[in-house]
Amino acid sequence: MPEAALFSLSERTGSADLARALVERGHEIYATGGTRDALAAAGVAARDVEEITGFPPLFGGRVKTLHPKILGAILFDRDDEVHRAQARRYAIHAFSTVVVNLYPLPEIDIGGVALLRAAAKNYAHVSVLSDPSQYPEFLNALQNGGPDEVARKRWALRAFEVTAAYDAAIARRLGTESGAAPAELPGALTVAMPLAQQLRYGENPQLRAAFYLESSRVPEQLHGKALSYNNLLDLDATLRLLSRAPLGAEFGSQRERFARAAIVKHTVPCGVAQRSTVEVAVSEALAADPVSAYGGILAADRPIDAAAAKAIAPFFLEIVAAPDFAPGALELLKKKKNLRIMRYAPDLPDALQRGLQLRSALGGVLAEEEDPAFAPESWNVVSARSPLEQEWHDLALAWDVVRHVKSNGVVIVKDGVTRGICAGQTNRVSAVQIAGMRGGELAHGAACASDGFFPFADGLEAAAKAGCSAVIAPGGSMRDPEVIAAADRLGVSLVFSSHRYFLH
Repeated sequence: MPEAALFSLSERTGSADLARALVERGHEIYATGGTRDALAAAGVAARDVEEITGFPPLFGGRVKTLHPKILGAILFDRDDEVHRAQARRYAIHAFSTVVVNLYPLPEIDIGGVALLRAAAKNYAHVSVLSDPSQYPEFLNALQNGGPDEVARKRWALRAFEVTAAYDAAIARRLGTESGAAPAELPGALTVAMPLAQQLRYGENPQLRAAFYLESSRVPEQLHGKALSYNNLLDLDATLRLLSRAPLGAEFGSQRERFARAAIVKHTVPCGVAQRSTVEVAVSEALAADPVSAYGGILAADRPIDAAAAKAIAPFFLEIVAAPDFAPGALELLKKKKNLRIMRYAPDLPDALQRGLQLRSALGGVLAEEEDPAFAPESWNVVSARSPLEQEWHDLALAWDVVRHVKSNGVVIVKDGVTRGICAGQTNRVSAVQIAGMRGGELAHGAACASDGFFPFADGLEAAAKAGCSAVIAPGGSMRDPEVIAAADRLGVSLVFSSHRYFLH
């Protein structure tokens, strides 16, 4: 029997040219029903797999290729005499090429997954093509004596990646199709994402790195140099600052009425502003800490217009990101040859706050779920003095920002703009003091947020010394009564939240 190839495709781009090239080199083509019809319509003769199995498609097409004469033709070892003898005895021929891609979800493909795995297992003898992008390389190899084992192994690896991602997608869908959050986290964690792009280098230049993500969620790069590992980490941190996740719902932060702009450096916020226009938000976020903003990442939650672009132009930034850019704004920003300009889907900042958050640790993976609906947050005024209206708005913004600041983190806000941010301190008093020092005179009458509770009164006293008139922090310290007494003694409004926001 001549060499044979098996085709079973839901995505048929390029399949006719591929099959035609195989026929020209003496291959017999076998295909499942829909694929065979498509090849015939393109003028390529193909035989039905039913001629091998002796069975028609069963159970609404669920069983077509799950048969020893199909799987055996893929799997048997051509170099093993016992395998060859069994193939002769049971009239099992050999498939040297398997071309398969899977049904799109929500339909669950069983036969296609089995074919891909079987062909990938036997890559020493079988070429398995799971994506039309592989066809040109295969055709080129075919014209030069046939694929070698290195190529077949690479295609096999891709086939196993495809089936792993497919299984993971099915598990995610079944776990969430009820529309309600599951009672428990997954019993087994499978992370399978397609390669979005190779990166210039990793966290440091001597390291290799790549970015894996569903292509539909990747922000679109409109201009500038290739992205690096650190660029993407900082972009993620910046977009999270634009999330409209509800915090302190009783009081609100007027988020819907304002544009928000944020600047991040080394994943740490260095300027966030809420203003009535994107131009003013961008300008004031940059002015909040212009020294730290140098070489940072800027993102806004409104389209960048020409006025906002003009405010950005004098600054050296690595990335400017927004849901869109006005033509004049884009033209102005593109004058900076290396500036990376990124357009993201408007719902991306909120999407980043949902689902499992993953981190590697001890050779394994830590996972935690962010679900505000699971444990709603509440705020409680515990001091004698209640915050004034503007203090409430500033407390809400400070609290919204501090959860994105490395612990121990402290954020000072006045009039809708961050005035002092301190991250990563090993004690909370130092964090308050440094944030107050950065705020300077603008910390007077400001709101202060601490991501964790004050273990002693000295942290709140440092905030009052810096000039802050309202403070928000989690409750829960054994010395909460001492902290509340200090607030009353100093005339500071103190609000306790039911949540803490450590960020490690």
